[in-house]
Amino acid sequence: MKYFHQVLINTLIFNVVTGFLAYALLFWVYLETRNVALAGILNAGYMGALAVSSIFFGGIVDHNRKKTVMMVSSLITLSFFALAGLVWVLWMDTAAISLDSPALWLFSLLILVGAIVEHLRNIALATVVTLLVPENDRAKANGLVGAVQGVAFLVTAILAGMAIGLLGMENTLWICLVLATVAVIHLIGVKIPEPEIVTQSEVVTGSGTEEDIPAELTTVSHGLDIRGSLRIIRSVPGLLALILFTCFNNLVGGVYTALMDPYGLELFSPQFWGLMLGLSGLGFVFGGIIISRVGLGTNPVRTLLVVNVGIAVIGMLFAIREVGWLFVAGIFIFMLITPAAEAAEQTILQRVVPFRQQGRVFGLAMAVEMAANPFSAVIVALVAEAYLIPWMAGPGADSIFGTILGDGSARGMALMFMFSGLIMLVIVLLAFASKQYRQLSRYYSESSQDIAGQTAGTTTA
Repeated sequence: MKYFHQVLINTLIFNVVTGFLAYALLFWVYLETRNVALAGILNAGYMGALAVSSIFFGGIVDHNRKKTVMMVSSLITLSFFALAGLVWVLWMDTAAISLDSPALWLFSLLILVGAIVEHLRNIALATVVTLLVPENDRAKANGLVGAVQGVAFLVTAILAGMAIGLLGMENTLWICLVLATVAVIHLIGVKIPEPEIVTQSEVVTGSGTEEDIPAELTTVSHGLDIRGSLRIIRSVPGLLALILFTCFNNLVGGVYTALMDPYGLELFSPQFWGLMLGLSGLGFVFGGIIISRVGLGTNPVRTLLVVNVGIAVIGMLFAIREVGWLFVAGIFIFMLITPAAEAAEQTILQRVVPFRQQGRVFGLAMAVEMAANPFSAVIVALVAEAYLIPWMAGPGADSIFGTILGDGSARGMALMFMFSGLIMLVIVLLAFASKQYRQLSRYYSESSQDIAGQTAGTTTA
């Protein structure tokens, strides 16, 4: 466990660095242009690239030592941030920031690519939990991962808002370059004991014998191995339905990707919005700590669906009036319960998917789940900018929606929040009644895979 804690500390450092710069970029772009569509496009491009790259990243994680993966990822991220610094110094004209500015697009692209490559570490971390943590403690370990991510979110959101408001984008960039260098240096001393290879006899599920998993599903293949990952997913009853369910949730989540920051910046100054967003991130920290203490219960599948009911209700209510405290309170509750959903999905995959395939399955699952988010984020941003915002500022104010949502300049965005929450609630209730929900719950309860226990004493540093 001491190795696992070292990895978590380094993850915290690097998540702060990449989150700090990514948040600062999005805040800065919106404040310079006041263009919701541009902010949505950058968000969507980031999510789309994450979806595509996750498939490749999963194969990289499975075929290389986790320490090597994390180090290479960190060095590449640092390099892209440094290139963004060169673009700023040599090309950026802050007096002419617009949608058609090549320097703005290149600067943003380099920062976002650096943040995307850092995602390789997150896939590796999911498999490190399986590798280093005994099976009965994984739900709590995943909660601890959530708490660390919450701390990173808290720090980065507060720092990004304060930095853009007080220091500007240029100084923020130099600070991030220094922090990224510190994170790389720290990673050099981090150790991840890992066996050369996990043999088929070390992959246990179902009744506890390797015969429960067909040999072709546990062999180590090279390349992307999308077909092999799909076979693994299909071999687990209800797992494909779970992934598709999360994909649809991310389709609805494109509303939050596109509109949460613009809505918050309409209510608060950038400094105060960053502070409020960061303080609401305490919910993520508290939620992760709670899971690390009490776990997820005997059925993480049920826990996942219950949490999504709460998320849907929050989406329907937290912008029903243009009141700052209501919006922040909704985000806080959202953050408080989200770690349970994320830990539940991670814990399910870590038990039912063979370890040697986990990187690819995690990567493919993330790709499928995130693929809908950029599409919906772009559509939502464009529709809100061109139709809903002006409509709610005009004739829509006298409609039933105007009565429900009250007065305010951001009522068009609030309407999108309300619709998305209602759609999510209907889908979650249908999932509860589905056959796939019962199948996956039963399969999870009958499965077991304790890599950490089986490889104890045989690993190499």
